[in-house]
Amino acid sequence: MKFMGKNKFHTGPGPSQRQLRVGETIRRALSDVLARGDVHDTDLNRLSVTVGEVRVSPDLKIATAYVLPLGGQGRDEVIALLARNKGELRRLVAKKLTLKFAPDLRFQLDETFDRMDETREMLNRAEVKRDTSTVPAGESDTE
Repeated sequence: MKFMGKNKFHTGPGPSQRQLRVGETIRRALSDVLARGDVHDTDLNRLSVTVGEVRVSPDLKIATAYVLPLGGQGRDEVIALLARNKGELRRLVAKKLTLKFAPDLRFQLDETFDRMDETREMLNRAEVKRDTSTVPAGESDTE
């Protein structure tokens, strides 16, 4: 008989289900805190910040939030303001979580939209359209 205990360490190539679940919970809580302006920093409250994703370390002690200001303007300012208010944000987010410990929050720019634009531009190039067409080379559409 094989013992079926809990796997405390995720060894797969990607994040575990728990990491994904905790990351999404933190993302929602952080988005809510920022949208409602709960932070005692007027500079941060005047900005609209999108929290695209939160990735959590395997031990759940570090949460990296990927953020982007609305319209993409003032990216460096947003990161600096969030870092400056990291302690208060951690406390406010922790109130909404059911975790034993609140993870340390870190902030990075969300570059997903930039990468999507680059991909869209690449796919619109003539040579890429030619290479990715559905008609095999040497055949025509009129056959």
